[in-house]
Amino acid sequence: MSDGDAPVARWRKSSRSGDNGGQCVEVAGLVVAVGVRDSRDPDGPKLLFSPAEWALFLRRLKGGGCDLG
Repeated sequence: MSDGDAPVARWRKSSRSGDNGGQCVEVAGLVVAVGVRDSRDPDGPKLLFSPAEWALFLRRLKGGGCDLG
């Protein structure tokens, strides 16, 4: 995804991420997808997920199905 693909994207990070030097990701809800980017590199590459993929990821994350070490 390029910046031209989402000129009105409102990027946000978790309220729990705090001010830890930018070590987090930001998420933007787009019309047909969910965008994810590195907060340290806002002009860098972005990932796109369908709403269904994002919902599944969140369910697994909240349910303990992702080993985050």
